[in-house]
Amino acid sequence: MEDCLFCKISAGSTPAEKVYEDEDFIAFLDIKPVNLGHTLLVPKEHSRNILDMSDTSLQKTGPLLKKLSAVVKEATQADGITIGWNNEAAGGQLIFHTHIHIMPRFTNDGHVHWKGKENISAEEFSQTGTAIRSLLKNNPYL
Repeated sequence: MEDCLFCKISAGSTPAEKVYEDEDFIAFLDIKPVNLGHTLLVPKEHSRNILDMSDTSLQKTGPLLKKLSAVVKEATQADGITIGWNNEAAGGQLIFHTHIHIMPRFTNDGHVHWKGKENISAEEFSQTGTAIRSLLKNNPYL
């Protein structure tokens, strides 16, 4: 897509600090990193997010994500790695081309995880579980 920043980076028309590239993916450093080494893994095939990705691209993502995560952790001497995959604006997605954040983490880096909701009733859990199971059972794509 001609207006997509990540498509432009993949095509080489917009610069980025690339750390990996093959025929299907590109990975480059995030320009506003959580910590230095924060890397974005981006499929070259344009899709909005995981909900729009081709199954083929999705199947290739996992093994590459694992390899890049290990390399980023080692290269930055991080204590851990956080993987972030934001989908849609409400999920924190800012650029609407599928991408995964590989964020090196350090024991005292000041970043904290979100707080989980408390005081959810057993009935709410049950209703939500039933809704998810029902959609999974009746989904023709699974």
